[in-house]
Amino acid sequence: MQRHVILVDPYSEAAEFANAFRARGVASVAVLSTPAPLKSYLHGWKPESFSATHFHDGDFAKLVETVRGYDPVAVIPGNEHAVRLVDALVEELFPGTGNVPELSAARRDKWPMAQAVANAGIPHLRTFAAATEEEAADWLRETGLEGRALVLKPRCSGGTDGVHKVEAGEDWRLPFRRLLGSVNMFDLTNDSILVQEFASGTEFVVDTYSVDGELGLVAVVRYSKSARGARIGVYDAEDYLLPEDPLVKVLEAYTRQVADAVGIRTGCTHTEIMLTDQGPRLIEIAARLDGGCAQQAARLATGDSQIDRTVRHHLDSAFSPGYEIVQPTRVAWLSAANSGIMRNAEVLDSMRDLASFQKLGCRYPNGSRVPKTEDLFTTLGWVLLSTPDQDVLDEDTKRVREIEAKVEIEPLDP
Repeated sequence: MQRHVILVDPYSEAAEFANAFRARGVASVAVLSTPAPLKSYLHGWKPESFSATHFHDGDFAKLVETVRGYDPVAVIPGNEHAVRLVDALVEELFPGTGNVPELSAARRDKWPMAQAVANAGIPHLRTFAAATEEEAADWLRETGLEGRALVLKPRCSGGTDGVHKVEAGEDWRLPFRRLLGSVNMFDLTNDSILVQEFASGTEFVVDTYSVDGELGLVAVVRYSKSARGARIGVYDAEDYLLPEDPLVKVLEAYTRQVADAVGIRTGCTHTEIMLTDQGPRLIEIAARLDGGCAQQAARLATGDSQIDRTVRHHLDSAFSPGYEIVQPTRVAWLSAANSGIMRNAEVLDSMRDLASFQKLGCRYPNGSRVPKTEDLFTTLGWVLLSTPDQDVLDEDTKRVREIEAKVEIEPLDP
């Protein structure tokens, strides 16, 4: 009898789960948590990757019976939107084997997430969810954050969607009004906004895979980001830390505390941490794999990935506690300085001649409309570089920026 795995919202790179399980003789079934594919993820929806697709129309009991009919080896989330539905399905089909059910909201919604971390006594950023300007103003006054630098963001989005920085002394009310009531990348209305003190430092990603409450490091990555006006989530590059780097121990210990606080016991987590002068502070933890091209990059850098560990866990009952660096690897993100019409996409192809070139991702052909890069969803693309020689990697990165500067995006008429 054919074995199956259930992949919930397997958009973009999460579709790679299907290839990895297929290589082990397991067919993948897609379940979308919405009645139709999410508009912001249509470019990453690949229904041909799955043996069947089902849509959740709100009838959970019916969905449980549909999924149960496949006798699945596992139910796995593909992105943030899938987390709570996967928690519920796992508890129905494999009770007691998933993440702590009572803390499901803390693994999806940044407000209960922040509360769980604070309640556990873990060093954290002061955070509040406000449904009105008055609530936000009262909280800022009570905490002494009036006039201080702040970050405003949706509670239940991702990919730095809608993340705004308010400089010290600037009026936070205008971005608050713009965000409140807007619809985020998961087609959810932002009916309250997360207001958070701004953390200055270096941002890191800690990707992990847990089995029965035991957390294993998959990779630790240093982010380079830049700001564009009030938007602070413009990705520039990602680099992998050696496991013996002293920062890895600090970040790992903090991640373990946060994972425990939000009830992580099984599966992938993607944790973003700002390392400040006062120590690590949580930006967010997501109970899903690292997206974008992170799985491809991890395989080049470490010889392993969260997808590979997921397969080994569910098919071999295997657990890996840590990682190694096989060779220097970098993801260089490409940005569009303005919105408009792509006129010379072919200029990016010269990146393929770089000694460390591995893969180029850009979904904008000539004549297509390109958004101004303000977050992960509006990035122009990325190039994956990997080579045994760090000097070559650095030189190729400089060349990438030279090529990126030649991209022509014709502004649209007002």
